[in-house]
Amino acid sequence: MLEKNKGLVIRTVSYGEANIILTVFTKERGKVALMARGAKKTNSRFSAVSQLFSYGLFYFHYRHSSMSSLSQGEVLETFSHVRADIEKTAYAAYVCELLDGVTGEHEGSPSLFTLVLTVLRLLDEGEDAEILLRMIEVKLTKTAGIKPELDRCANCGRTAGEFSFSVKEAGFLCDTCSKLDAHRFKLTPKQVQLIRTLYYIEPERIGKIRVKPETKTVLHHLLESYYDTYSGLSLKSKRFLDQWQQWKP
Repeated sequence: MLEKNKGLVIRTVSYGEANIILTVFTKERGKVALMARGAKKTNSRFSAVSQLFSYGLFYFHYRHSSMSSLSQGEVLETFSHVRADIEKTAYAAYVCELLDGVTGEHEGSPSLFTLVLTVLRLLDEGEDAEILLRMIEVKLTKTAGIKPELDRCANCGRTAGEFSFSVKEAGFLCDTCSKLDAHRFKLTPKQVQLIRTLYYIEPERIGKIRVKPETKTVLHHLLESYYDTYSGLSLKSKRFLDQWQQWKP
């Protein structure tokens, strides 16, 4: 039976001289592999919908145990501003590669689909890319099965007072328990609240958040260390972004 699913192309791999294997994150089916036959040909009806970041309608005969074949595709959004800017392209590639890395195939999640689509739209509209990335990193810890303790002390459960963040203890530590980790990230109360906000906030509201450069740096190093410790991911797009930050004037 032919299915119609809204989806977002998060990875593309050339197959033979003319074909492309698409990894499409769909709203209902989750991550699905689709063979787009002839998509590399200039006159192919699949060429537009087979581009990385393409958001569209995908028609395919769904197969759970093997690759499905794309029968028809219709582009809904192309994120043209993202494609026209190398830095935005790098940010969007990181979002898609991170999503690909923390999700399994055929795990439908409409809320996760909406999250990623919203983040790409906000990138396209020019919202703060660094904060968008930190938000999706924090939120995807749950999907990856490595969510840190953000609501209370990871050791004693205390909810009031000042907190630091411990990668070792996987979450916040109160003042009393801070001695458990000499390498913890020391945070201001506002930085603690920001991390919690990034986890719980609806992505549409992210544009209202303004963050100081020094806080962005702390969040970047904190989440980088956390993912390096617990996720097991090695992302090409992240290595490029790190190099890009060094090259930028």
